[in-house]
This record gives sequence, structure tokens and C-alpha cells, in this order.
Amino acid sequence: MNEPHASEAAPSEHPFAQYVRILGKGPRLSRALTIDEARTAAAMVFRDEVEPVQLGAFLCLLRVRTETPEEVAGFALAIRDSLQRPADLPPVDVDWPSYAGKARRLPLFILAALLLAGSGVRIFMHGTEGHTAGRLYTRETLAALGVPAASSPAEAAGQLAAYNFTYAPMELLNPKLNEIFGLKSLLGLRSPLHTVVRNVNPFDARAALISVFHPNYRAVHRDAAKLMGMHSVACFKGDGGEVERRPDKPCLVDGLLAGTEFSEEWAPLLSGGPESPNGMDPAFLGALWRGTVADSFAEATIVGTAAVALRQLGRAKTVDEAERLARQLWGERRRDRLVA
Repeated sequence: MNEPHASEAAPSEHPFAQYVRILGKGPRLSRALTIDEARTAAAMVFRDEVEPVQLGAFLCLLRVRTETPEEVAGFALAIRDSLQRPADLPPVDVDWPSYAGKARRLPLFILAALLLAGSGVRIFMHGTEGHTAGRLYTRETLAALGVPAASSPAEAAGQLAAYNFTYAPMELLNPKLNEIFGLKSLLGLRSPLHTVVRNVNPFDARAALISVFHPNYRAVHRDAAKLMGMHSVACFKGDGGEVERRPDKPCLVDGLLAGTEFSEEWAPLLSGGPESPNGMDPAFLGALWRGTVADSFAEATIVGTAAVALRQLGRAKTVDEAERLARQLWGERRRDRLVA
């Protein structure tokens, strides 16, 4: 029998094809990626070693099945592997991802973060914007308050050292991340990166705060954090997907304290009643901080959110103690400026 002509030979398989195949071989043969497979596959994506059609298929297959803790951890570790850590970066106390944006209420969590920064807690906040219409995002809110975002890793380190707070746009972590986030308009689906980036904790903060849209993701984030070697993580359903506690509802927090898994329910801070309307003007946040306006719902949101961080940092041994301390910090804040 004649041998096939060289031009008729089957093309060699692309190195990334194996990862698409693992996820897409059907209901009986497909499986989740291991942490090492996810880490390697993500690294190939970040090095532009993947064809666009492969990336689209890969992301959709991950999304439709729901990411496992191993996949989230592997992707998050690959992002960390790609980072350039500033040499003079001071130790970070709290990693605070902000990737959702707010649609119905102002981003009050920003004042909670700045309140903590004013008490000596170093906050590294990172996020993105523009992926969903009709939302108010963190970078534009901070700009309205006169708090600039970092424009480089070195500037982020300098802001942390000077003010105990910095906000780093996602492109500072890895420019490829913005490109993948932008695929939502083409694929019609949120990328798995919407889940993964919350676990990155890029600069090894002592504690990490993670918000979820859907309650079942609390355990996914917690278990991924454990696989990554984190020891203090709080995962809860935040308002609008941001790290922001609703003060009028119970808040179930899953996570790690000193490396040990925990789950506890925080009782509402408000007994009920309508929240006061304040619109979506970021200027209201500045007025609230200065004390020229009062809003019990907003203040309870700030106190309740800050309390979760204080508990994770070990500054309070109980939920009640954390809330009392957060309330004290709010009462003693410097009203003349947002950052030190």
C-alpha cells in the first residue's frame, strides 16, 4: 500500500488542545483539570501561546461546568507567577478584590477600606471596570473622592507605604486579564476569571476578603485559598458581588482563620425598615465621611464590612467585638481627609 503523501498527513496537535479535550470529551469522559494542569494551561494563555478559538472553547467549557477549587487555585497561581513584585512593597494586611461594580447602591465598601487604612491596616485593592453597563466602578469612585489609582506597581508600593491604601487596576497585575474579561461581549458569558481573580491575593496579604454572587461559591473560594496556602480568608455573598456586607440581612461567612476552616453567621446590624435613598453620586460618600450628611443604613454597611476584616486580622476574637471596634473606628475617624 502506498504511503500517504506528506501534504495529506494529519497536522500535529496544538500543545493546548489537550486541555480543551480534558474538559470537552463529553459527560462520561470529560473531567476537571488538576491544579497543575490549570496552572500550566493558564500560563500558556498569559504567554499568548493559545489560538483564539481554543481560548473561547476553553473558557466556555470551564464556565458551563462551574470551576472547581483546583481549577481556581491553578489559574490564580498562574496569575501570581506572572507578576513582577515591587522590591519596596511593604507587607500587605488585607487583599481586597473589587471586580463587580455597583448598580443599585453606592460602593460603601470603599469607605470601609479607607476606614481600616486610617487605623493602620494596609489595604491592597485591585479590580477592573467597564465589563457590565450601568455600574459604578471602584476606580471612578475613588477618582471622584480624590484618591488616584496606582499607575504602576512601584506607585502602588509607594501609596501603600504612605497611605496604607492603594487601588491597582487589573492591567497592572497582568495586561492579558483585561483582554479575557473583554470576551464577555463576544461569548455572552462571564469568564471564569471573574471567579479566579478574587483568589489571586497577588502580594501575599495576611488576610483576604472574597465576595461571591452565588452562595455555593463560598466553599469554592475557601477551598481554593487553602490549596494556595492562604491562612486567613473570609468569603461571603457581598452586595452586588462586591466585598460589602448588607447590614439588614444575616451574613454567612465561610473561610479560614489561622488555616482552619470556619463558617459563622453574622446577625443583621439593623432591625429593619427602609434604607434611605442616596442615589449613585459618589460625592455622597465624601459627605458621609465628613459627617455633613447622616445615613444609618450606609454607616451600618461601612461598620459591618470593616468588622469582617478586623475579625480576619485577629484584632477581634468575636463577631460582637469586631463590630464594636469597627463602630469605634468610624466614630474616631479623621473627617478632614480620606487617606492619611
